[in-house]
Amino acid sequence: MKVSVVICTYAMDRYDVFSKCVDSVLAQTYDPLEVVIVVDGNDDVFDRVRTDYAAHDTVNVHCNDVNQGISYSRTRGAELATGDVVAFIDDDAVAEDDWVAQLARMYDETDAVAVGGHAKPDWVTEKPDFFPEEFYWLVGCDERGMGEHMEELRNTYGSNISFRREVFLNVGGYDENTGRHGDRHIQAHEAPVCIRMANKYGKGVVYNTEAVVHHKLFDYRGDFRWLVFRSFWQGYSKRIMDLLLPEASGDKNQYLKRLMLEFVPSRLSDLVRKPSGPKAKQLVSILVFTAAVGFGYLYGLLEVERSELTADREAVAEV
Repeated sequence: MKVSVVICTYAMDRYDVFSKCVDSVLAQTYDPLEVVIVVDGNDDVFDRVRTDYAAHDTVNVHCNDVNQGISYSRTRGAELATGDVVAFIDDDAVAEDDWVAQLARMYDETDAVAVGGHAKPDWVTEKPDFFPEEFYWLVGCDERGMGEHMEELRNTYGSNISFRREVFLNVGGYDENTGRHGDRHIQAHEAPVCIRMANKYGKGVVYNTEAVVHHKLFDYRGDFRWLVFRSFWQGYSKRIMDLLLPEASGDKNQYLKRLMLEFVPSRLSDLVRKPSGPKAKQLVSILVFTAAVGFGYLYGLLEVERSELTADREAVAEV
């Protein structure tokens, strides 16, 4: 079974990190393996990638004509791939050398249509003492309580997820209206494609915690204000996803319930028994980030209502 790994990149200032990602994939123990690199509309990056990697007979390099965003680029990579399975990794992540082998094993041993692994945080600087593990999902890493080994989840994160290529393309790949692209804030990325997959095939993503990538977290991802901002737009994205895909609401609602009824009380109890500054900061951060998500969701709700009101007024004016 051939596996194609798709890596998308777009900026020269990320090149050193990106090259470590590519090198980690080329060093995989699994064979047969293909690497598909999609450069998102940057000719300078494309020229350097071709210079560094095009000589590898297992590497396929493509450049979009213009910047199209991560969702378009990943789907384009899957279209160019020739493997039975297509795996995705972020360009700022580094895979352990058996990552692909662990993903592929699940397809060989089960009837899985999608397999994800463990996205482990790799802080470039010291981890901020206020950052709670319950909110690692804000930075694309597995949060506390994400799931058990071999559990079937709705989705894992884009830094560590794979699909049977035919299944992925049959459900339309990633939604181009989601994911990173300039100033666009619709951050839901894996959920839409995995929901369409579940609707069509009746299966989720098998979570193999032994398939590990280390997702690099740079300084800005530990900035409190940035994280609050990120939380707000995650809430906004959730509201948009609820409108487009009502099935998307249950997963995060269930996690929110567990957060407030299980994790927060246990943290509070631990803080009372063994007080410490970092524990107090993390508890406050949970409450602030949760509130920011809620405000973002409310903003999305009001924005949709405002848009509908404007449309109604324009319709009346035409009459």
